[in-house]
Amino acid sequence: MARRQSPTPAGDASQDFVENIVDIDVTSEMEGSFLEYAYSVIYSRALPDARDGLKPVQRRILYMMSEMGLRPDRGHVKSARVVGEVMGKLHPHGDTAIYDAMVRMAQDFSLRLPLIDGHGNFGSLDDGPAAPRYTEARLAAAALTLTDHLDEDVVDFVPNYDNQLTQPDVLPAAFPNLLVNGATGIAVGMATNMAPHNLVEVIAAARHLIAHPDASLDDLMRFVPGPDLPTGGRIVGLDGIRDAYATGRGSFKTRAKVEIEQLSARRTGLVVTELPYMVGPEKVIEKIKDAVNGKKLTGISDIVDLTDRQHGLRLVIELKNGFNPNAVLQQLYRYSPMEDSFGINNVTLVDGQPQTLGLVALLSVYVGHRIDVVRRRTAFRLLKKKDRLHLVEGLLIAIVDIDEVIQIIRSSDEAAAARTRLMSIYDLSEIQANYILELRLRQLTKYSRIELEKEQDELRREIAELEAILGSEERLRGLVSTELGEIAEKYGTPRRTVLLESEAVSPTVAAALAAAPGAKGGKAAPLALEIADDPCWAILTASGQIARTSNQEPLAESGPRSRHDVFRSVVKTSARGEIAAVTSQGRMLRLQVMDMPVLPPMSGLPNLAGGVQAKDFITLLKGESLVAFAPLDEILAIGTVQGIVKRVQPEYPLNREDWEVIALKDKDLVVGVAPAGQDDTELVFLTREAQLLRFSAANVRPQGRTAGGMAGIKLAAGDSVIFFGAVTATDDDAVVVTISGTDGALPGTAPGAAK
Repeated sequence: MARRQSPTPAGDASQDFVENIVDIDVTSEMEGSFLEYAYSVIYSRALPDARDGLKPVQRRILYMMSEMGLRPDRGHVKSARVVGEVMGKLHPHGDTAIYDAMVRMAQDFSLRLPLIDGHGNFGSLDDGPAAPRYTEARLAAAALTLTDHLDEDVVDFVPNYDNQLTQPDVLPAAFPNLLVNGATGIAVGMATNMAPHNLVEVIAAARHLIAHPDASLDDLMRFVPGPDLPTGGRIVGLDGIRDAYATGRGSFKTRAKVEIEQLSARRTGLVVTELPYMVGPEKVIEKIKDAVNGKKLTGISDIVDLTDRQHGLRLVIELKNGFNPNAVLQQLYRYSPMEDSFGINNVTLVDGQPQTLGLVALLSVYVGHRIDVVRRRTAFRLLKKKDRLHLVEGLLIAIVDIDEVIQIIRSSDEAAAARTRLMSIYDLSEIQANYILELRLRQLTKYSRIELEKEQDELRREIAELEAILGSEERLRGLVSTELGEIAEKYGTPRRTVLLESEAVSPTVAAALAAAPGAKGGKAAPLALEIADDPCWAILTASGQIARTSNQEPLAESGPRSRHDVFRSVVKTSARGEIAAVTSQGRMLRLQVMDMPVLPPMSGLPNLAGGVQAKDFITLLKGESLVAFAPLDEILAIGTVQGIVKRVQPEYPLNREDWEVIALKDKDLVVGVAPAGQDDTELVFLTREAQLLRFSAANVRPQGRTAGGMAGIKLAAGDSVIFFGAVTATDDDAVVVTISGTDGALPGTAPGAAK
C-alpha cells in the first residue's frame, strides 16, 4: 500500500499543511500507469497502421513535406527545416527520432520503393547519415501517391498534440506501402518486422483480391511468391515464407549472390555482388577476418572491396591454391553474415488494435481502406459538381434577362434587398443569388453563355458518372483496381531477389556432394575443403595451353577434344603434386599441379577449351616458349635444334622455382624433352631434311643440370632438328609422320604430301 498527502485547501491559513492520506494499491497503480505508457508507445510511435503502412512519425513527415510543397519537380530543402516543421507542429518527440525516420525513408537499401528523395549523405549499411544541417530532401514521386487527394475528404483529420492544427489519421495510400516497403519497430511487449516486397507483385495480388474477395492464400501466392529485398540476394527455403503468409509469423534464410571467378591464371576467387538484407560489406569483411584469425575459416588468402558507384557492390574473396571454392563458400555461409536469417512478425495496427496478420488479411485491410478512400473521394467530387451545376444553372437564368437583372441590382438600396428581389422574381436560391451579385459584368456576355451551357452539359455527364460509381460496388472496385494497375505500371521494377526452394548447386557440385564420403540415404556429406590428392594428367597442348584433368583415365583413347589443338606433352601426376616445365632456352620451372585449371569433362573426356595460355601462367623471357612438361623425379633426356642431346640427373634445388637445366650454345634452343630413365629407352632425332636417328639412351651418360650435353646427331649444312623424343625398345606402335610444306621440303614429293 502507498499513501498520498494533499496540500492545505486554498484560503486556509491556519496551518501550512493538512495531512490527507489516501491509501492506494501499488500494484493497481503500476499496472494502470504501465498500460497507459504501453498503449502510447504501441499506438503513437512503434507500430505501423495496416492501411497506409506508416508509423505516426513517418505519416507526419510525409504530410508536412506535402504541405510545404516539397514536390519532386521542385528543389530540395535542408533536412533540418523539415525536421523543425514536423517537430514544431505535429510530432513533439525529439528531432533525432524524426530525422532517423526521414533518413530510412530515403535509403534505397532499406525501402524497396523509397518515399523521400535525399540529396547528400543519407548513410550506408555500415555508416550513419550526415547531420540534418548538411543534407537536403524532398518527396519522391512515389510518395505523392500516398498523400494525393487529402483535400477531398478521403480520410479523417485529427487534432495535433496541442489542438491548434489538424493532421490526417491515415494517408490515402494509393499502393500497399506496408507490404512493399515493410516495417520494423519495437513496442512494449511486442515488436514488428515485415519484409519488403515487389510493387508489381503485391498490386497484382491486391487486384486479384478485389476481383475475387474470397481468394485463398494459394491464389495470392501465385502473385506474391515471396519477399523482394532492396539489396537483392537469394532467399533459400520457402516453407518459412508460407508460414508467415498464413499466420503472420515465420522466417527465411537470405544469402549473398556469389560467383566463382578465375581472378588470374593461378588464382580463383569468390566475387560477391549482392548481400543479405541490411548487411553491409564492411561488416562482412570484419566478420570474415575475425573468422580467419580465429581459425574457423580456412582457404582464404585475402578479401578486397572493389565497390564503386558505377559497378555497385563487388567484394573479391581470394582463395588459396588447393582449396575447393564451393567448400569455402559453404564455410562462409556458416561463419559470416553472407548468410542471414530474417524473422517475419507481421504485427500491425488494425482499428487502433495491434494484430498479427497473414498475407490475405493484410491485403484485405488495405483493399478495404482503398475502396473507402475512393468512395469518399467520389462522394466529395459529386457534391462539388452538384454545387457547381447549381451555380451554373442560376447564371444561365440571369443571362437570359441580363438587362433586367442589372436594373434590379441598381435600383436596390442594399445587397440584401437585391438578393431578395432576385430570389423572388427568378426563383433563385440564396446561393445562386449571392453568386450573381458577386459576378463581374464581363462574365455575363453572350460568349459566357455559350461556355456556361457547355459546362452545364459536362457537369451533368460527370455527375451521372460519379453517381454510377457510387451506385455500383462493382464499378467502384473496378476503379480501385484500375488505379492500382496504373501505379504498378508507373513505379514497378523487376524482381531483385531470387527465390530458391532449397540450396542451389551446380551439377558438378551436386555430383561431388553425392559422391562425398559419408553421404547416406541420398543426403550429401559436406564437400572436402581442400582438393584431394587424386591422380590426374598435366597437359600441354600444341597451341600453348596448359591444364590438368579431373582424373587419370587413359588419354590415349580420348585424343584431342578441340578441333584446332592436340596434346603436345602429357605427364602423369596428382592434384597436389609438382611437375617441371622446360622452356626453349633451357630453363626448368617448378609447377604446382593444383594451380592449373581443371579441364571440364565432355562426354567423359577432357575439353581443351578449358585451359589457359602458358604465357599467362608462367613468366617467360623474351623469345622463350614452353617446350614440354616433365616429372621432377626421373632422368630426363633433352634434345636441341643443333642436335645436342643430354640426360639430366633429377638433382634439382629445393628452394628455387626455376633453374638452368642445360647449358646451350649460341642460337641453340631446346626442341624436345622426354623421360629416359629406363635402360630399354631409345631416343629419336628427326631433322628438317627428313633425316631420322634412333639410338639407345644408355649411350648418353647422365650429367648434372649445369652441363652442356653431347653431340647427338650430325646435321648437314642448313639442316636442323625439328623433333626430339623417346620410345621404348619394345614399342612396336611408334610411328613417324612427315608432311611436306613446299616442293623442297621432301625431295620428290608434292606440297602437302604426307608419309
